[in-house]
Amino acid sequence: MKTFADLPARMAELPTDKHGHPVPWFVAFIDGVPDFRVVKPGAVRDALRFSLCWVCGRGFSPAEERAFVVGPMCLVNRVSAEPPCHLDCAIWSARNCPFLATPQMTRRERRMPDGTADPAGIMIRRNPGVGLVWATGYRRWGQRREPGGGLLFHIGDQGRALWFAQGREATRDEVLASIDSGLPILREMAELDGLDAVADLERMHAAALEHVPAAVPS
Repeated sequence: MKTFADLPARMAELPTDKHGHPVPWFVAFIDGVPDFRVVKPGAVRDALRFSLCWVCGRGFSPAEERAFVVGPMCLVNRVSAEPPCHLDCAIWSARNCPFLATPQMTRRERRMPDGTADPAGIMIRRNPGVGLVWATGYRRWGQRREPGGGLLFHIGDQGRALWFAQGREATRDEVLASIDSGLPILREMAELDGLDAVADLERMHAAALEHVPAAVPS
């Protein structure tokens, strides 16, 4: 069985898949097999009600900061479809999640289990090539209910950005390339809502660029 030297202790008791990878707490089991694409029923509700980490399912300490594992576009609009995690669980996930660590990997959309639905908000169906752990204060994030009944999470305007690619820290060029390639998708959506929305997007883009890694001196 595969072992991970850097696995947070809180994740050590999670079940594993056939490859030895820990199965995050939120993942649904279909016919006894974990389907990483599917959130188990009630997971979002229980994570919020009992203040549980989205990855390990353990509780947060009082006033402990929260961390969101997201893509670069989520830093632009400050929105996530998933609740927060412990910081160490988030970092481990960003480093080791096969999808986030493998830029060439695409989402598996075929043969989705019956009854599954997309999360709230508008999902950008691409592999961003880099992953972001956004760490923020325990009271600096929020939630809002969408018209369709789902929840979206505001990840907070103040926080620390930790970038990863292929299991390591991402470079400035990698992060900028991912943002640049995803921005046209958000701009197209904003244009449908008018000039004010486009102007808002430009302000959010500029704010996101403040959290891009610094250039490494040559």
